[in-house]
Amino acid sequence: MFVVIDDRQGVVNGYAAGFDREGIVSIGFSSTDFRDWLECAVSTDLGAIGAFILGDCPDRTSLPHSIRTKSPAPIIALNGMKRLNQTIELFEAGVDDVVHAPVHVREILARTAVIRRRTIGSGDRPATSEIRVFLDGRDPEIGGRTLPLPRRELRILEYFVGHQGRWLTKTQVFNSIYGVFDASFDENVIESHVSKLRKKLRGHLGYDPIESKRYMGYRLGDLRSRATGEPDPSTHS
Repeated sequence: MFVVIDDRQGVVNGYAAGFDREGIVSIGFSSTDFRDWLECAVSTDLGAIGAFILGDCPDRTSLPHSIRTKSPAPIIALNGMKRLNQTIELFEAGVDDVVHAPVHVREILARTAVIRRRTIGSGDRPATSEIRVFLDGRDPEIGGRTLPLPRRELRILEYFVGHQGRWLTKTQVFNSIYGVFDASFDENVIESHVSKLRKKLRGHLGYDPIESKRYMGYRLGDLRSRATGEPDPSTHS
């Protein structure tokens, strides 16, 4: 889920439509409403956020610090004017990237993927990768072969890889894929998506890499999985 913060409702609506076309859930806030929500947001809500998109608002140089106290998700600032002093000010405020607006949501996804690749799976990894996700809309490579996936199954796999080795509740997965404010679907829809995903992964790998346990949820096991772009430990002495 992407969070767009901008005091211009038309801008918020425009990016929401763009994310929707890419199969990405988003929610828009004015800066005041966002601060109110951030103050009371619970960890399951915050854990579902893929990135914060910081647009035009009077306090946007103070918002990154408030966000960082609650969430490690990437913060991408939209800058309508290419002014060096504004760009430097935003980076000094704590954003991860600054892009010139307007910008296509695919570019936002690509930039978010680059930021996330720096943080996902920073620990030791085996020599080869069995599951590779690209975090920018491309289909994953499973066992060395591309596996076409529906968008929601792809998002679930990306979420599992990003939290590899951790148990994820059905609520956490649901919030990540459908957003924390969507009441039009029941959480149980996740069971269907994960079941289909496991069957496809099993067909490519010869075994099921996803564990499930009652009351605990799902976990992508300690496999050779990584987001593309990370260095292979075997190439370093």
